[in-house]
Amino acid sequence: MNMRKTIYKKLLAAVTLLPAIAVGIGCSTLFSSCNSWLDVQPRSQVEDTELFTSESGFKEALAGVYSSMVSSKTYTKEMTYGFIGILGHEWDFYYSSQYDDAAAYNYDAAFPTGYIREIWSNNYSGIANVNNLLAHIDESPQLFAADNHDIIKGEALALRAFLHFDLLRCFGVSFSVNPQQASIPYSTALSYRVFPQLTVAEVADKILEDLHEADSLLLATDPLATGREVSENEDNGYLANRQLHLNYYAVKALEARVFMWTGRYAEALQAANTVINSGQFPWARVEEMQAGTDRSFATEHIFALNDLTLQVDVADRYFDDGSQYSFAVTRDLLLEYYDNATQDYRYIFLFKSGTSTHANNRYLSKYDASSGSDIYYMYKLPLMRIGEMHLIKAEVEYRQGDTEAARSSLNTLRSARNLPGLSELPSDFYLELIREYRREFIGEGQLFFLYKRLNRPVILYSDVDAVAEKVYTFPLPITETEAAQRQANK
Repeated sequence: MNMRKTIYKKLLAAVTLLPAIAVGIGCSTLFSSCNSWLDVQPRSQVEDTELFTSESGFKEALAGVYSSMVSSKTYTKEMTYGFIGILGHEWDFYYSSQYDDAAAYNYDAAFPTGYIREIWSNNYSGIANVNNLLAHIDESPQLFAADNHDIIKGEALALRAFLHFDLLRCFGVSFSVNPQQASIPYSTALSYRVFPQLTVAEVADKILEDLHEADSLLLATDPLATGREVSENEDNGYLANRQLHLNYYAVKALEARVFMWTGRYAEALQAANTVINSGQFPWARVEEMQAGTDRSFATEHIFALNDLTLQVDVADRYFDDGSQYSFAVTRDLLLEYYDNATQDYRYIFLFKSGTSTHANNRYLSKYDASSGSDIYYMYKLPLMRIGEMHLIKAEVEYRQGDTEAARSSLNTLRSARNLPGLSELPSDFYLELIREYRREFIGEGQLFFLYKRLNRPVILYSDVDAVAEKVYTFPLPITETEAAQRQANK
């Protein structure tokens, strides 16, 4: 394998006043094979004037943003099963010295302060690099073959929206609480000027503007949307593996998330239905689950990160009874999570038992290596899956008063997980929704944000009044408040 690494370094001031950052782009963290479109000579620094003089340079810049997300500080730990998982009380066994303060929502303590600072800086660093790409992409349209200009630009806009939305979910109050509360800046350029702090509603509008433009660019060009057949050889493999990019349907799924966040439920349902009705993300098959081939339900991924070190850096280190850093739930708690339904495919196939003194622990196995040789099922860490679209659909239908449709939507998911259908909706629909999110997305970072969107005072298995203690909104990093004199965000 011809491995290459490009590093381009630039002072990135933008909104975060960050120091210069280096973005390393390595095909080992992004793709299942080193496609020739990534094969360039190593160099320590690439100025914009060189990087953005070819289509491959734009592809490298975009790949660099995806690569920056493959980080334990954000999406391969703290924003999925680590810090955010602890806040949602998904685990009852974890490395206590690092997470006890987080479990108690003591955000001023050393470890939580560090996690919060890194989420802020890493996401804004990714945004800065997206902005750098977007600043150049319309200058020379003749550089791009076929639809690649619109695809790259659409993905870049979607990435900017994705990274800002997770920052909003962390640092802005819930929309249902106060959409006019000051939250975060929305950075749209690589600049030394400080971007203004916007309200929750204003940031949401900016996110939707970017998604609307991304939607319009990708609808007519993304092979997933157009049905165009692509191969690994075509365009040197650039348009293959669209689930590893913010593809057209990932844009629609993110729109559904944002519309739910802002209470625009009819539009959320429309976006979710677009993804569901596409047929592009079929339910995982029990045959692959039983064989250990499909551990993460890969066919259901709308958008995922590809990390070739997933087994060593995630599964072995954080979900194995031989590691002191592991996260786990006890057998009894796991049974409680899954309503004692031991036939549930998620209960059967997504967990493994501990041994010896840890025999009562159950460790997540969705990040373990596939037992097969099909590269499609390997190295994938999901950030959006089709199950979420069905749960959004059920919630909106319930809110609209169509309880029969809501029950049917929940039962679609239950059927895919080998569970009998509900004959009627539970008396506390939202509690059942929370429990279903826990079962479906454990270790994926979505449960805490659901609690926040619903503004629930009780986080299950926690004794803190989440609303009264304002635990749903992270404090802005001290460096940001000192440098930019930001308003209080909660």
